[in-house]
Amino acid sequence: MATVRKAVPRRLVRLASLRAVSTSSADTFPKQVKIVEVGPRDGLQNEKSIVPTAVKIRLIDMLSEAGLPVVEATSFVSPKWVPQMADHTEVLKGIQKFPGINYPVLTPNLKGFEAAVAAGAKEVSVFVAVSELFTKKNINCSIDESFQRLDMIVKAARATNTAVRGYVSCVLGCPYEGKMSPAKVAEVSKKLYSMGCYEISLGDTIGVGTPGIMKDMLSAVMQEVPVSALAVHCHDTYGQALANTLMALQMGVSVVDSSVAGLGGCPYAQGASGNLATEDLVYMLSGLGIHTGVNLQKLLEAGHFICQVLNRKTSSKVAQACSKL
Repeated sequence: MATVRKAVPRRLVRLASLRAVSTSSADTFPKQVKIVEVGPRDGLQNEKSIVPTAVKIRLIDMLSEAGLPVVEATSFVSPKWVPQMADHTEVLKGIQKFPGINYPVLTPNLKGFEAAVAAGAKEVSVFVAVSELFTKKNINCSIDESFQRLDMIVKAARATNTAVRGYVSCVLGCPYEGKMSPAKVAEVSKKLYSMGCYEISLGDTIGVGTPGIMKDMLSAVMQEVPVSALAVHCHDTYGQALANTLMALQMGVSVVDSSVAGLGGCPYAQGASGNLATEDLVYMLSGLGIHTGVNLQKLLEAGHFICQVLNRKTSSKVAQACSKL
């Protein structure tokens, strides 16, 4: 499919490159942030209409061209449960592997892990939740049982020299149990890290968190897991994703998950809107003088491309502003 490119006003792109105003708080931010782009997997997995394999491949290639250091490519899950990801092998084998860019894939069980490695995956992601009810409704088991499944994956990964990243869901709230205990988030995160996950992504799955809650949660987790091994994954249901991310940055976190055009959402949480838009994150980080290595112009083009295919409006405020200028 041919890429449709839309001109973005240079003035707005230049604005994002202006050096941040020097403040005492700015000194607390990391000098560089690694962005983990989850759009091709987390952003597309719940789309009702099947996205053509060629479109997925083109999207990932465009995101790579934009300079994103990590692009989560797909999920090796049963097509019965997630039909959108049925072409996982074709996608992983079809994308261009840019030097220096990682292409992790989600693997919920050992069978998925083995299929991912056979398809050429060098890194996999696994997930657990802080909430027992969420875990039961999501993967039909208890938290302890989910860790037993993960233990098999981690051991197999160690044997094949495959890197493992861990996701923790519902860290700031659950659609069934409400507010989560920071101590419980810290306990689950510590267990994942101890098992061998090199990085732990803390997800506000339903987007109910605020900066104060984010601070309390991170303070607890950082007592158990080094901040250098932590990432945040914020949804924007209540418009708090950027604010929560900013709090995490001030506390020393330097890895942030986001999704191009703000694609995604939680199918088990009614009204939970998409992920933090990568375009908005890059714009904010650039304004703070934080290096990402991402080309905003090319990123906007990738977002415009996938939104045209999906026939929907972007959730990125930056992309919306660009389209009006």
